[in-house]
Amino acid sequence: MPHAASDVHVDLSLHPEHPSAVVAHLDGPQLHTARATLASEGFRPVNDTTMLLVRIDHEEPHYANIAANLLRSAGITVHVTDQLQEEIDTEWTWANHPMTWLDRNEIRLVSADAQKIHDDITSGRLTIHLHAHDGHTTVAVGTYQHAETVHLHGENHLRVVSGTYDTPGEAIADFQRLYGDAVLTGPPPPTETEQQTTQALAALSTSAPANTPDVPAEPQAAKTEGVPVYAADPGDHEALFQDFLNSQPAWEKYRPHDETTIANHESLTLRVEFEHETGPRDINWTVAAYETPVSDRLWHSTATASTPTAIIRALLDTVAAENTRGPRLSPRVTEAAIAEATRPLADADWKHSIDGRYISWQAPGPEKGGVQFDAFAAHKTNGSLPAWTIWGGHAVHQPTWALQLSAHAPTTLVQDIAFEMTEGQGARHVRPAKLNGLALRTAQAPAPVAASAQTTHLPTYGR
Repeated sequence: MPHAASDVHVDLSLHPEHPSAVVAHLDGPQLHTARATLASEGFRPVNDTTMLLVRIDHEEPHYANIAANLLRSAGITVHVTDQLQEEIDTEWTWANHPMTWLDRNEIRLVSADAQKIHDDITSGRLTIHLHAHDGHTTVAVGTYQHAETVHLHGENHLRVVSGTYDTPGEAIADFQRLYGDAVLTGPPPPTETEQQTTQALAALSTSAPANTPDVPAEPQAAKTEGVPVYAADPGDHEALFQDFLNSQPAWEKYRPHDETTIANHESLTLRVEFEHETGPRDINWTVAAYETPVSDRLWHSTATASTPTAIIRALLDTVAAENTRGPRLSPRVTEAAIAEATRPLADADWKHSIDGRYISWQAPGPEKGGVQFDAFAAHKTNGSLPAWTIWGGHAVHQPTWALQLSAHAPTTLVQDIAFEMTEGQGARHVRPAKLNGLALRTAQAPAPVAASAQTTHLPTYGR
């Protein structure tokens, strides 16, 4: 007697060690439809009853939700854990995504194209011959199996095909002409994000034997390690806010809604708004300063709920002290003010770079963190773009946490936060790594053949 699709069950949950990857556990007599449906949304098999979705754009919850709806439409029972459902329901935005003209869905289209390039490289369908760094990002040249040779531009979720060529020889020659002495043989080293995706798959593959899917892996005890403050866990924001109120008698609080508490300085020219029970990528702190109780804002700052409390504490302490230390508004953002604000970064030898309108300082060492100044936003005092972005995590355009300040934020405020970034230490809870030294596989394809006529293109989504 044939089995019904309802006999199949799929459990979707977050990966225990990779922050956004999604694991699918399948149970039932006939799993062909379930496997095919999950594979259509990017899930890869780990063993007979387990599949994994891991992406370089960290959009796994979005695609897992699509897969869940497709499975239910096919009559398959799907269970989604509360933690994954919370991620699905959180419609977060990319801070400082470089393609500012794109909306959220168009950003996903760009990421989907980049994911396909990544998958083609790891599967061996696309062989990378040469790579280089053009001063801003990684570029490469490679050939598809029995198809065209391409130039690639960018990394991770921002990688695009920037040109196609008739033959590999023509593409390689043009690549060497463009990048000269910067050209290196073979594929570039895997990025941190690419290594994480590989580790997520490998760790899951070794967590249990293929024939014993119902036996859970032995949980590993978490441990605490000391890290630079920008790589630390968020900490207790509720307790920090309460400590601030208890230590500042000149501030009074009121709670207009259950989810919001506001603290006003007695002068009514400084305001701290705290949102309770927000998601990690949501803004839960807004700090603002006013010239008079009835004037427009002079400047403001926002911070996400995943921001380490030490960074928030530096913000709050400086704001509270700033009320008694003179002017809070700089008349305009000058080179001298920028240099003074970022002096702690220069003293700590943070990497300094300029890319168009952006001036950036990035932390040395393996942990990612930085400060970015947007010269365009700094001269648009009534605009919505932040002039300063202080961040930690993957990159400034996709941070784990971000604190942003508008134009004319006090130089002393930026400087105090920058000092905390360079000198502060924090704690991070981690699970012991199961595998070390994993490298992204870069399989080599057979010798390429000539492709069609040359064309060159760049992405124009939504432009």
